[in-house]
Amino acid sequence: MEGNSEMAKFCGKIGFGGTFEKKPGVYEIGITEHEYSGDVLRDITRMENSGQVIDDINISNSISIIADPYAFQNFHSIKYVTWMGAKWKVRSVDVQYPRLILSIGGVWNDEGGAET
Repeated sequence: MEGNSEMAKFCGKIGFGGTFEKKPGVYEIGITEHEYSGDVLRDITRMENSGQVIDDINISNSISIIADPYAFQNFHSIKYVTWMGAKWKVRSVDVQYPRLILSIGGVWNDEGGAET
């Protein structure tokens, strides 16, 4: 955050995509959410005119989370971060033990994925 030496704090859910066992022998493709905390490293918002009535909101933010073993083992399947009341697409993950740095962008569309 420019002009401010203090970083904003992050606390929210992160969605991991994959195949999950719903009951013994029954698997389903979907999303599972886990709660994490950390810091907002960069906070930039921009409006994009896509020719629609309502402009698209895109952000170019980085969130650093304190990762647990689940996050480290499944960082490649992180799909979104819930932040500021919305789900945002994770564009990339930088592994910097004991943290994961998540670069987030446009709004995540649930695309019919089941939550577990």
